[in-house]
Amino acid sequence: MMHIIRILVFAVSLLGAIAPSHANDYPTRAVRVIVGFPAGGPTDIVARIIAQSLSERLGQQFIVENRPGAGSNIATQAVITSPPDGYTLLLVSPPHAINATLYRKLPYNFLEEIVPVAGLANGPNVMEVNPSVPAKTVAEFIAYAKANPGKVHFASAGNGTTIHLSGELFMAMTGVKMQHVPYRGSALALTDMISGQVQVMFDNVLSSIPHLQSGALRPLAVTSRERLETLPDVPTLAETVPGYETGTWWGIGVPKGTPRDIIEKLNRETNAVLAEPKITARFAELGSAPLIMTPSEFGKFLADETEKWAKAVKFSGAQVD
Repeated sequence: MMHIIRILVFAVSLLGAIAPSHANDYPTRAVRVIVGFPAGGPTDIVARIIAQSLSERLGQQFIVENRPGAGSNIATQAVITSPPDGYTLLLVSPPHAINATLYRKLPYNFLEEIVPVAGLANGPNVMEVNPSVPAKTVAEFIAYAKANPGKVHFASAGNGTTIHLSGELFMAMTGVKMQHVPYRGSALALTDMISGQVQVMFDNVLSSIPHLQSGALRPLAVTSRERLETLPDVPTLAETVPGYETGTWWGIGVPKGTPRDIIEKLNRETNAVLAEPKITARFAELGSAPLIMTPSEFGKFLADETEKWAKAVKFSGAQVD
């Protein structure tokens, strides 16, 4: 009997020793990074920075795939229904926290069906205007908009984005009335901003900074608590509208059921990329900073953001069917 038990114990230990780890050879083929917005916008820019670095570190291509529409819901649904094998990643951003409240009905529960992997970066938005707008300061803009009620159009990257809700919050806190014009991503909105089709936008610094530096757009304020090193002469919006603060962030998620060791490997490799001086410097140029977190820390961050933006959505009255 003891002989049989020894054989069984040996067999179990042998199986444990040879049981494959999902992460040992991962990835063995190309990995898709699904982005819910068009190419050229801030979410796409962050995705491509990270994808290139992960490709270099892990020896397989991380390919950015843009699936814009429905405030990132199309991309999210595509990832949720993909095999949970680590070969389909979701570029997570504030719309994922916002949509839980913004949309009356969603075919998924984001916090339950997408597993957090890693943070990537965060940064503020910037209130910017077409140079044809006579206002040079936030106070002057408020006066101009109140003198022209409903005639000022503010652009956004889509309903429920931080860019949209930043504008809604601005109206709620100042009494200004503006017409919201949603686009399918920042890149398209910026095109019309530069041409003067729309007058103001609360865009992410990352995608707008080239246009601010060239003079194609005029910055009035940043939405962070403190001024930015990259735009030192631009005041915070709170200096004129006390208590105003918004921003954006990015991270990585995977479908529920993805092996834990793959999640942990992706987290380690992503955090190693974010710690590289060249990546830190690149994000700094774009008005953002690395967001280094463990999977559990990023999960708590997502839960907190979902709760915060729920209050902002209800405050603004915004709703999408």
